[in-house]
Amino acid sequence: MSTIAHTKKGLYVGTDKHQWWKEAVVYQIYPASFLDSNGDGWGDVPGITQKLDYLKDLGVDVIWVSPIYKSPQADMGYDIADYEDIDPSYGTLADVDNLIKEVKKRDMKLVMDLVVNHTSEEHAWFLESRSSKNSAKRDWYIWKPAKYDADGNRQPPNNWAQILGEANSAWTWDEKTQEYYLSLFTPEQPDLDWENPAVREAVHNILRFWLDRGASGFRMDVINLISKVQTFPDADFVVKDSKYQHGSKYYANGPRLHEWLKELNRNILSKYGAFTVGEMPFVRDEDEIIKLVGAQSEELNMIFSFDLMHVDKVPGDFKYTLNSWDASDLKRIVNRLQRLMLERDGWNSLYVENHDQPRSVSRFTDDSDEWREYGAKLLCLMQTTLAGTLYVYQGEEIGMRNVPESWGPEEYKDIESINFFKKYRDLYPNDPAKQALARKIMQRKARDSSRTPMQWDDSPQAGFSNGKPWMRVNDDYKTINAAAQLANAKPTPGTLSVHAFWKRALELRKKNKEVFVYGDFEMLDMDDKKVVAYRRWSEKEAFLTVLNLSGETVTWAKLNDLKVKKWVAGNYDERELEGRELSEKVGLRPWEAVLGILQ
Repeated sequence: MSTIAHTKKGLYVGTDKHQWWKEAVVYQIYPASFLDSNGDGWGDVPGITQKLDYLKDLGVDVIWVSPIYKSPQADMGYDIADYEDIDPSYGTLADVDNLIKEVKKRDMKLVMDLVVNHTSEEHAWFLESRSSKNSAKRDWYIWKPAKYDADGNRQPPNNWAQILGEANSAWTWDEKTQEYYLSLFTPEQPDLDWENPAVREAVHNILRFWLDRGASGFRMDVINLISKVQTFPDADFVVKDSKYQHGSKYYANGPRLHEWLKELNRNILSKYGAFTVGEMPFVRDEDEIIKLVGAQSEELNMIFSFDLMHVDKVPGDFKYTLNSWDASDLKRIVNRLQRLMLERDGWNSLYVENHDQPRSVSRFTDDSDEWREYGAKLLCLMQTTLAGTLYVYQGEEIGMRNVPESWGPEEYKDIESINFFKKYRDLYPNDPAKQALARKIMQRKARDSSRTPMQWDDSPQAGFSNGKPWMRVNDDYKTINAAAQLANAKPTPGTLSVHAFWKRALELRKKNKEVFVYGDFEMLDMDDKKVVAYRRWSEKEAFLTVLNLSGETVTWAKLNDLKVKKWVAGNYDERELEGRELSEKVGLRPWEAVLGILQ
């Protein structure tokens, strides 16, 4: 039976479905770690500008830059003190204007990181808000009086846990005005009160400022947390041995979220044709997702779903836990999101790592010297053959991996990591085994692994800086770096470097966008615990992706009535593809990935 005959009518095949942002390749830059142009050890905007040709050559269309606004850097710039100025550590507004000019010269676009659920405690708005209970901006933030227990001890307004410090309350006591303010992430990041129309108008003005300056859109940080249930009830007791609990039921996807996003879209975003992607933790309800990203929603282009990022944590527990998983778990997640968007006219984002997640090659495959390149290419082939807007994180295109197990806790700079290790040290001060477990979890899950300086070459500090970097460079930079891969794009006959593999995969995706961007999708053999296989097709052609998500040699025998006409890409020696078996059985070596054209 012909594969093409299975095309479902009306699914991403008409010209009305085509949008530039659906086809775009977005490259995320974590500016502190990208490239330091002045030797102070901190990446900066001129450093980004220097590497635009590198990004253009890779196949990037859109650059998303994590926050570069003025900030005391309590949470690496996600604590903003001034939305309309640049932190001196990154450069000046003139540097950003030049970056925008150079980006546009290369027919690329710049997307800013919008953080408006909270500000820095040093923002002028909050300084005024906390100056007095009678301040004109008191109601720009969420203030509540204390509660008291039976013994008369002061307690926070509810039992919500801090997101970046799970052992701590999400509320911070202000001694001067004798009230608590909500600070879901850290005490240095007070939450804005979006119930106040003046706050929403101020946010609208921030968007206008950057769109008028030449930015093309926004990645919206935790944007689904802006609406909270106004009774601020206690969270359900789920996590054992923790005084504070997950409060996301009451502060994520709150009652007025859609109203405010529609207002934002109507008043600002739609008028500029702005690119939008919302970071949205704690949302799984499919109706809610489609309200946000459906073709008729008039809210956002797409969101970052966290389902795949939670595959390796204990369900219902905090992030810093370890849970076993296999290919069937990954398939269930990918299949759900792919089919949801196809059937209900929404849109996906595709990513496996970013500044808030560990390195994907370490997380989802085997990052040992023997298997790292195979794993990096496998993840590349998976992402570039799925439907959605593709996001590549800096260093992913060369297969950068997590920090070594040998690094001590003192090397970790992220406030989330510091809080986590402190929690274990305080809970188990005389238990070396527990503290060793904490180190193991940090090495696997900490955000620090994605924040080590970009590995440009094998010179001191990996070519990132002439000075001492703000964070230690990963020890493997001598062998894993962009210069080596660019100079040796084909390390051995029949193989490509990770960078060259990515570049070709992006070219293949764009060349076959009717299949890989707009085509239909079917996950095959859902129960197999080692192999991920799926087909993608348009009205004219069809492809099969087969991935061995294990370190074992396996045979996959569920092609059924599908027939491979030709294998066109693989992460092993591609000279072998020519004579590769086209029967119903596919033999796969450890971490092998192949892409074939179907008859």
